[in-house]
Amino acid sequence: MASTIVGNSSNTSNTTINLQADKNTSSAEERAFERWRQSAAWITGIGLTEEQKLQKSLQKKRDLEEAQWIRCERWKADLMKNSPAVVFMLQHLRQAGAKVDSDHFHCQPCNMTRAGGFSPEHGVLLCQDGFWSKSHMEDTMVHEMVHMYDHAKFNVNWEDIRHHACSEIRAANLSGDCRWSREIRRGFFTFSKQHQDCVRRRAILSVQSHPACQDEAAATKAVNEVWESCVKDTRPFDEIY
Repeated sequence: MASTIVGNSSNTSNTTINLQADKNTSSAEERAFERWRQSAAWITGIGLTEEQKLQKSLQKKRDLEEAQWIRCERWKADLMKNSPAVVFMLQHLRQAGAKVDSDHFHCQPCNMTRAGGFSPEHGVLLCQDGFWSKSHMEDTMVHEMVHMYDHAKFNVNWEDIRHHACSEIRAANLSGDCRWSREIRRGFFTFSKQHQDCVRRRAILSVQSHPACQDEAAATKAVNEVWESCVKDTRPFDEIY
């Protein structure tokens, strides 16, 4: 009789263990399914609340900005080491008395209408979301470094739109910004005087953004007044890059 009781107790214990194992397996499967459901909802947006959709949108923007910043910093480091034009400008900036290093180039998100900028107080802005290739970023760096060179080498008054116009002419002329392949991408298909037309057009566009410039006519007038002397000034290059 005792052995029978012991036998029944063992069977009950085994049954309890099996039930508990099934329950644990079921719970694990439910948790796995819930994780999958949440992941699918996050990816597709289906089933998310409005607040979750907003969080997803903000997270996506942060992830994109981080990826763009990492790419910009990687390209910047490579160009400052290996680009002949960037290295050349760095050398001549130092000779002009400007102690320029990586910290003077700032990768940041911008609006899509620009690729970079220069400020005497803050250095060079590199618009991390505005580059379609490393060569585009290279041209932008050289363009802004021409402004840095002008600031270090000459007595530039950036509040004077004629001074600004001269530096914009030089930067567009010397940076590679107006090479034929770049103009094709912008939708300009001229074969005669393409480079000069590009330099003039882009200088006028830049001067128009100056706070002291009233309109396009004023920008055009400033560019025309300094054109002959500034377009011929290729310093520190011996010729157009």
